[in-house]
Amino acid sequence: MEVIAEDVSVHIDDMVSKEEEQEREDGEGVEEAQQTVTKNLNRMDSLEMEAGKISVMRGTSKVLSTAALMQLAFQSIGVVYGDIGTSPLYVFASTFSDRVPSKHDIVGALSLIIYSLTLLPLIKYVFIVLRANDNGEGGTFAMYSLICRHAKVSAIPNQQAEDDELSACTAKFPSKNPKRAKKIKEALENSSWAKTILLSLTLFGTCMVVGDGILTPCISVLSAVDGIKKMDAALSKDVVALISVAVLVLLFSVQRFGTDKVGYTFAPAILFWCLFIGIIGISNLIRHDSTVVRAFNPIYISSYLKRNPKEAWISLGGVVLCITGTEAMFADLGHFSVRAIQVAFTGLVYPCLLCAYLGQAAYLSNFPDHVADAFYKSTPESVYWPMFVIAVLASIIASQAMISATFAIVKQSMALGCFPRVRVVHTSHKHGGQVYIPEINFLLMFACFMVTASFRETSKIGNAYGIAVVAVMIITSSLLILIMLTIWQTSVVLIAMFVLVVFSFELLYFSSVLYKFSEGGYLPLTLAALLFFVMYVWHYVQSKRHAFEVEQKVSAEYLSGLGSNLGVARVPGVGLLYTELTQGIPAIFRHFLTNLPAMHSVLVFVSVKYLPVSNVPAEERFLLRRVGPEDHGMYRCIVRYGYRDRRVGCEVFECLLMAQLKSFIRVEAMEGGCREKVEAEEEIRFLERSCAAGVVYLLGHSEVRASKNSSLVKKVVVDYVYDFLRRNFRQGLVDLQIPNKNLMQVGMNYTV
Repeated sequence: MEVIAEDVSVHIDDMVSKEEEQEREDGEGVEEAQQTVTKNLNRMDSLEMEAGKISVMRGTSKVLSTAALMQLAFQSIGVVYGDIGTSPLYVFASTFSDRVPSKHDIVGALSLIIYSLTLLPLIKYVFIVLRANDNGEGGTFAMYSLICRHAKVSAIPNQQAEDDELSACTAKFPSKNPKRAKKIKEALENSSWAKTILLSLTLFGTCMVVGDGILTPCISVLSAVDGIKKMDAALSKDVVALISVAVLVLLFSVQRFGTDKVGYTFAPAILFWCLFIGIIGISNLIRHDSTVVRAFNPIYISSYLKRNPKEAWISLGGVVLCITGTEAMFADLGHFSVRAIQVAFTGLVYPCLLCAYLGQAAYLSNFPDHVADAFYKSTPESVYWPMFVIAVLASIIASQAMISATFAIVKQSMALGCFPRVRVVHTSHKHGGQVYIPEINFLLMFACFMVTASFRETSKIGNAYGIAVVAVMIITSSLLILIMLTIWQTSVVLIAMFVLVVFSFELLYFSSVLYKFSEGGYLPLTLAALLFFVMYVWHYVQSKRHAFEVEQKVSAEYLSGLGSNLGVARVPGVGLLYTELTQGIPAIFRHFLTNLPAMHSVLVFVSVKYLPVSNVPAEERFLLRRVGPEDHGMYRCIVRYGYRDRRVGCEVFECLLMAQLKSFIRVEAMEGGCREKVEAEEEIRFLERSCAAGVVYLLGHSEVRASKNSSLVKKVVVDYVYDFLRRNFRQGLVDLQIPNKNLMQVGMNYTV
């Protein structure tokens, strides 16, 4: 076995070097291909355990060194915190957009800002939500996948008993309230409505994050570029908007270089930005009115809300903008690590933001009529233009947080069958979560261009921005409460405190931002509704396709009646027949036999399955078993990926698969005598000869149509909407990285 492993490893290394040269522009990694061949096999022949599995000793988890931690923390400053870091540009202007505040109003608003920053970004996200990650991956889909692993609520029932044995699924959680957790789990599993609501909530949260990714660049860049009016006060809004669009085009043009390079490039600018606004804030606090520090007393929040309740409630829509970009800390977690995010926020971003808001409030205490341009007016003349340059750079970087988050969640949703196929480029060999999606990048750029050119004012965009920010927070809190109840099994008292303090605070903010729905607030909800429709249609039809394949799968009696030659001529070669089924023989196999006069001497049913985990270790990726009698030369291979994993090229995959099959055949024969070992070696030689003759990929070219008795709505959704998406996004053979010269397709109709 060791000699074989070495030969295969050498061959894989050669293949990997060729693959890297061919796919370097795409950034596709082939790290899995360099894993050693697995060493032992446990055969599972029960009805529940569909496939045998190959396993090795699990490696120890990698702990980041202090140097690596600080490196990631530094990168995160440039990627994650640009959005929340640039919020001082527009918070006070949005809070008092229609009036000149009194000194008491300024202190009350400052107190709200202080406790909003403390309660939501610091306490909720940094210390609570980041713990709800899925093996280092964050975002609403990561929370959903975490719930799916502990309760069978996934809409596509392709789970197997072996999946529960993955190292990513064996995390231990407290068992303080097992009865409560069991009851909630059973209620979720037995209710189709609960599954649908949970999925819909997750999809809508994902859509709102994408909407946030569109609005963040618009408001950040517009706010920063607006400072150019000091050069010429006569500059129109159209000119400012045009300059902003040019800056946005530049921003989206550099995304292809990846989060790693963009983070290193932008991090110094955000670092200087945070230090600058912190120092200027302290300076203003000393120079103008140091008494505003009394805003740390929460009593001023109460007095602010009581003094003029309606105006104070409306102003909450501006105050909430101080926490924009908070979701990026969680959504971008896969690009970095929990500790890196925590170190950067608590050590730099949070204290600098507090100083910046204190300084602006101190300045406005003496010059309340300057509230419409509080940031630039409070900046000393001596550093105005350097601050303007850094502000523009920081606003560009602010957009990076939500752009990176959008890439991450689109990849997650696509892997879990909730988004049409797009090209995913892994931009870092060190950090698997760092991805770039060209199609999404272009759509985001186009959407930002349209929003900036149409609105041209930060106040209107701010109305839309607030809805997107708070909606995502509420959805995150809802999923977090479910995780607390079922997985963490947190005390009911603590959950009640979370709901009363955090959740009610977010609902209050949401009621305020909805007040300005007609003044721009409709935009994120419209965008989210459109994207939600696309994602739900794709997921719905994919689920129906899977159900159709399960219903139409070939019976064991049909397979036995074909004989050893399967009723056709067997030609030398290996056929890899791709199917979504993980159990049983797919109907497309019968379709191939009907339409083709010959079949390959070795046939492998390959099922590529994405699991609700962030990644699957390479040594746990393959599940193998024999299909039918030995003389059929048929096998099943289930290839398991997490939504964060990268796929290898076809040649490397072929090499890995053949090595796994040889190991499978040898270990299968270990329990027998010498005769079985001899037969196994003979079967391996036959496999090698077949592989040398060529490997062909067999795919079904499916057309999905609604059944005749379907409703009109279903026919429109399946026959037109889904068909349009399928034709205009990437096809399965591109996603599987199959070259056309090795591809054979047979058309088949799916009726759902």
